[in-house]
Amino acid sequence: MYFTRHQSAILINLPRWLISLAALSIAACAPVQEDNHSSDFVTVNESDWYGKYYTAYPFTVSGEISCVIHPEYGPAIYFYPIGFTDESYVGTPLNKAAAEAVKHGGMTPNVPYSVKKGADLSEAREVGLRVCDEQMDKIEGM
Repeated sequence: MYFTRHQSAILINLPRWLISLAALSIAACAPVQEDNHSSDFVTVNESDWYGKYYTAYPFTVSGEISCVIHPEYGPAIYFYPIGFTDESYVGTPLNKAAAEAVKHGGMTPNVPYSVKKGADLSEAREVGLRVCDEQMDKIEGM
């Protein structure tokens, strides 16, 4: 996040507790559920896909397959096109847990480009589940 000189001067003069409170309130408004345990991603593109997987590349553009471990729904797998990966975007759900989390959160996927019509998402979901497994291993190792 970048600030103008005027904004930086204001931040310097604010008490640290007020800055912390402001940061917490901004984080609480993020579209990711506050009780999610972890999130991570793997970058995918059409040229690399064909050397690693048996199914056709299922997405219309390069992007990221991400995992968010949701305590109620389990591992939620999403696709985000490159350039649409910050917290202001809701990715395309790739599994039932992600669809339920989006629905429960009252959100709608808002990324352009996504899944090719009739695409087989089985390997994309497997990629996302491996990301989830790696994240769970990190959590358990703490």
